[in-house]
Amino acid sequence: MSKAKKMIEWGKTALIVLLTVSALLLGWQTGIFNDFLLTLPVFGSVAGLMGGGTGTAMSSGTVLKEAARPLSIVITNEEGERYGIKYDVDERNATYERTRRLFTEAFGSASVPQEISEEQWRESLGGAGVFFEYATPIRLSVLDKWLGAQMPETMQDLYLRRMFVAFGEDRSRLYYQDHSSSLFYGTDTVSSAGKAQELENFVSNGAVFAYETGITGAENAPYMLLIPGSYHPNIRAYAAGSPDELLAYGLTALGHVNELYRTYFGPDNTLVCVGTQFRIMMQTDGRLWYRRTDGLPSQELLPSLSKSEMIEAARMIVFDSISAVSGNAEVFFESYEQAGDVLHVHFGYFIAGGRVHMYDDRHAAMITFTSGIVTEVDLNFRNFIFSGEYTRLLPERQTLAAAGNEFMLYYSDTGAEILHPSWVKSTSL
Repeated sequence: MSKAKKMIEWGKTALIVLLTVSALLLGWQTGIFNDFLLTLPVFGSVAGLMGGGTGTAMSSGTVLKEAARPLSIVITNEEGERYGIKYDVDERNATYERTRRLFTEAFGSASVPQEISEEQWRESLGGAGVFFEYATPIRLSVLDKWLGAQMPETMQDLYLRRMFVAFGEDRSRLYYQDHSSSLFYGTDTVSSAGKAQELENFVSNGAVFAYETGITGAENAPYMLLIPGSYHPNIRAYAAGSPDELLAYGLTALGHVNELYRTYFGPDNTLVCVGTQFRIMMQTDGRLWYRRTDGLPSQELLPSLSKSEMIEAARMIVFDSISAVSGNAEVFFESYEQAGDVLHVHFGYFIAGGRVHMYDDRHAAMITFTSGIVTEVDLNFRNFIFSGEYTRLLPERQTLAAAGNEFMLYYSDTGAEILHPSWVKSTSL
């Protein structure tokens, strides 16, 4: 080949490379190649769980973030002084960050648990250590991912609400109550007891467990934490935005933002969004309903996900949607229901240590998986902020005596602008 022809061929190659790079850069800027780029395992998108189009399914070994935090934390120092946190969310979060590692180390280094008596459980609660209580029972195979611990397989199927790390002279010891059987267990760990020194600044604030009070009815809720105080904040509640604004959050969280779709207004000013694979109805009160409209992928393309991974995928959808505009409220995982290959994952709103009860018994969010693919989503976009005013409720000790059972702070969201706190008795926990 002559030198001139070589130069021409080289020029053609260079032009092709230049055009390719330019196209890639343009595609990056416009999002055309997002479908491809997000299939790389390094990206944390859940959009692939929508079953085609954008995003990626979660890969095995994903580090999962907690979808719920304990509503009550109790610190007992070396002198036996007890400090309880229940309604101050900022303080609870700060204390959780300081103490969660204790449970990570304890569960991760636990030996085979042994059943103990209720008297032994109570004796342990009287000593130095840290106590966590969740709003609802959580399966340990899910909880261990949030704590970052590798727990023994024999413990994976347990459902826990309450657990306690006690500090011994040399080592910590782990205690918990199995919610399903109500039995108590204790196990040795190799976690250092020196962590107790981190908690010496916590002193008594009057918090007690119900069984320590002698109140009539305490036997039905012995491990409910009772906190002094009677005043709880009033809450302002709104739809978190206009239908157009909230639809944008939904499309992003569900992985359809870069796809073609059309919108129109249906009955009752419902904003309807129709894509090639989905249909969304966005109501004026902030409720979004999503349904997948095409069939599931072939069997070989279905993701193989554990329950904890599907809960994490649901958490990511919630985090990018209703949680982003919830104001002072938090959105926590509450429960799941499974029937065959269908899994419903439920989330609730919590604020100021209380649960928000939604109109018509709705969940803040419900994410439905079929064979590991998101097929339906119900999101309630609500904004909750502190009004600056308070309501005085009956103190907890008197409320326990009147209720005779466990109760919880509730805010009923019926569409009114101002939500007032109340005590609601629970017989299901």
